[in-house]
Amino acid sequence: MKLDYHNIKDEGRFTVTSFQCGPSLQLLKEKGLYKIVWCTEGEERLIVDGYEVVLKKNQVLFCTPVNIVEIPKDNYGLIAFVFNREFYCIQHNDSEVSCMGMLFFGSSTAPIIDLTVKEQASFNAMLVLFQEEFDTKDHIQGEMLRTLLKRMLITSTRLIKQESYQPDLTVKQVDLVRRFNILVEQHFKEKHQVADYADLLFKSPKTLSNFFKKHDVKSPLKIINERITAEAKRLLLYSDKSAEEIAYELGYNEPSHFSKFFKKQTGSSPLSFRKQ
Repeated sequence: MKLDYHNIKDEGRFTVTSFQCGPSLQLLKEKGLYKIVWCTEGEERLIVDGYEVVLKKNQVLFCTPVNIVEIPKDNYGLIAFVFNREFYCIQHNDSEVSCMGMLFFGSSTAPIIDLTVKEQASFNAMLVLFQEEFDTKDHIQGEMLRTLLKRMLITSTRLIKQESYQPDLTVKQVDLVRRFNILVEQHFKEKHQVADYADLLFKSPKTLSNFFKKHDVKSPLKIINERITAEAKRLLLYSDKSAEEIAYELGYNEPSHFSKFFKKQTGSSPLSFRKQ
């Protein structure tokens, strides 16, 4: 299955596919595409940023354009929703779905949610509606597809909040964590300290760290370090840049400081990691 929508005027693209044909798999090599991958049967093994991810039945994986995804052609039971920012801009429309910092750009690893029985029915119903809209060629087709995508993102955002955060957290408190994640994504290449982000959030570093600890959220420093490490790994695996060039790109004036940081985080030097 490969259903495509392409608006020539604004270059908006949206595809629903099972990744069982060459053209679908080619999408994974294209830049600038968000990918929502839903496992509907059994379990499938994918490679995301060089690491194996086992996606089980009724789990959904959320990948940004930054994530490099490899899916075997002989997969069974995967359905993906692929779109570019021209079709739906996650950042500019954050007020509509609030998924920035949660589904997308909220972690050093691509997040996975487990669909409840209720949400399985919801996703199945949305898939039917998507298929119906692809059969309807009119001037509002793109807007209808966007509306369905927004519904899927809102449903998924609610689920990841339930799965990832304590139930006693208020909307305002969850939003603080979300904003911190967004800021890390925007600035991790030049800002490496908790104090840098605390200033942006008008908090003291101690207040921010204590809040994350109190509510059993990964520490601010760990989130920063993991994001830097994830980017370093991606560049070492998928680019021909030297360790020194990567160090400068990630905001380290001294490559030796980057090497020391990377080894502390991974147990390997950048060059050893690349060889392995």
